[in-house]
Amino acid sequence: MRKRSKSAKEEWPNLFGLDAEITRASAPRNFLKLFYPYHYSVGMAVEKHMTGDDLDRHQAVILWIIHTKGDKGRSLARKTIEALIGDWYELGSPAITKALRKLASPPLRLIAIEESASSGREKMVRLTDAGAARIKQMIRSTEAFIKTISDRLTDDEIQAGTAFMDRVGTIMEVDLKD
Repeated sequence: MRKRSKSAKEEWPNLFGLDAEITRASAPRNFLKLFYPYHYSVGMAVEKHMTGDDLDRHQAVILWIIHTKGDKGRSLARKTIEALIGDWYELGSPAITKALRKLASPPLRLIAIEESASSGREKMVRLTDAGAARIKQMIRSTEAFIKTISDRLTDDEIQAGTAFMDRVGTIMEVDLKD
């Protein structure tokens, strides 16, 4: 990790029009100035590395939801997937069904859609072995991309940035959840 001798203010151009002194009072304005560039520049680049060449963003999110929220990271009720992906994207049931079918069909075959053992009306979505392998590949690819970013940061910047993103995520998921 390389150390910086100059402060960020001295070293980097002010691309986003941030206030020179970032304070609690200027935080909302500065956060807003960063939100869209960050969301689209960083978020879309990370998403690109997760999707690879053969998945769309909705399919990648479905796989990620199963991996992070599913039973042992392998299976999840379809209705849960629908609720969670609805939090990320404004997708209706037909679009989700289409994405699930593509993930289950050749050539991908990354998921299997099965009837629930507890309800004939409910469907369970399970990662196939190919799906579990794809998740591992998505993680490796995305971590390698993120490493190209973190290699340009100091340890203090990594710690502060990660703590900040974790805290903002917790506020959104717990404190401000509808």
